[in-house]
Amino acid sequence: MTGEFRKDVLNSTRIIQGYLSSVPGRTVRIRIRQDKAFITIKGPGDPSGISRYEWEKEISVPDAEDLLNLCEPGIIEKVRHEVKIGKHVYEVDEFLGENSGLIIAELELSDENESYEKPVWLGKEVTGDIRFYSSFLSAHPYSKW
Repeated sequence: MTGEFRKDVLNSTRIIQGYLSSVPGRTVRIRIRQDKAFITIKGPGDPSGISRYEWEKEISVPDAEDLLNLCEPGIIEKVRHEVKIGKHVYEVDEFLGENSGLIIAELELSDENESYEKPVWLGKEVTGDIRFYSSFLSAHPYSKW
């Protein structure tokens, strides 16, 4: 993926997140995004890796900070850029720290057959490749691949 996406960025926010559990199929994530915090539970994905169950609840930032101290080693830091292409908004995550140099784009569709415009700056398709899940990157940083 190239940095060409930057010219179309609508908004950028810094994210800090950690995992209370990074077990595939039942991850429990704590995330602080600007002045809001969330606990998220993700279930197993379908065989294609395109969709998976997700439950999320907003929590206080102080609670999230306390919970981050209980997380498994490997806190993830990244900047999420919202990039509008056609009628969709891509979430482009630019990783920092030990995952610096890694940039991943994600697009949420209403269903897996929905058509979308694929920008020229997109790189290799990594959907379903667990190496690119943040829960994996927290334990296996990109800089050590």
